[in-house]
Amino acid sequence: MSSTTPTPPPSSLTERRKTETRMEIARAAAGLFVRHGLRATRAEDIAQAAGIAPRTFYRYFATKEEAVAPLYAAGAQRWVEAVRAAPADAGVLHALEQGVRHTLTPGVGVSASSWEWVRTLLRLAEATPSLRRVWAEVCQASERLLGEVLAERVTRVGVPGVAGVPGAAGVPEGSAQGRDNVAVEPGPASTATPRTPSAATPHPPPTATPELRFAAAVASAAVRAALEAWAAGDAPVEGPDGPAELALRNLTALRDFPWGP
Repeated sequence: MSSTTPTPPPSSLTERRKTETRMEIARAAAGLFVRHGLRATRAEDIAQAAGIAPRTFYRYFATKEEAVAPLYAAGAQRWVEAVRAAPADAGVLHALEQGVRHTLTPGVGVSASSWEWVRTLLRLAEATPSLRRVWAEVCQASERLLGEVLAERVTRVGVPGVAGVPGAAGVPEGSAQGRDNVAVEPGPASTATPRTPSAATPHPPPTATPELRFAAAVASAAVRAALEAWAAGDAPVEGPDGPAELALRNLTALRDFPWGP
């Protein structure tokens, strides 16, 4: 598995420890990048800050740039999981909007104090080709996962917005307090209990159609462009020019999308 691919939920104690170590290294790398810059930071510096040996660092990451991939991926995965956790009777566009609000609202998906870290890391990705590649790979992997989640929603019986107007009005907003994906451990996207298929009757997830792949690409680009536009400027994280509001405006491009399977 690529170090930039969102990590699936660990299934054993050993895998959980590896996931925790990856995130500890990622936070150490992000802190050094923010304080000293990418060029001035060595892999050995990251290893020392994370309390591990350099050879251990290279067991997890091939380059210092890849070390922040778990942080990028945690945010991307949180958005996808928030879309998945939206109420079953919500339209697809509404689910996407709820995912944006959960992920990009300060103090919900990411703590308010960590948003300047996010801005700095995105600016570094824009200015550094090697880090930009890591960010792009994470975004691409998240886009594929989002396509699968959209396929799940549109094939679910009785979901409004499938054959009619997406994002039906009057659906109550869901909200859950997430945990910071930069300064502390990433937590679940929602307190809602995920619906998992019974072990006795497993079935593969629905495959995203070409149309849903396109919709996932547009929705992912809406969020990515909002984050990058906000990071490039000096606007506060809240308000009309914050990432959440920018992403919600971008998502209106999907208002008339034909969601039917």
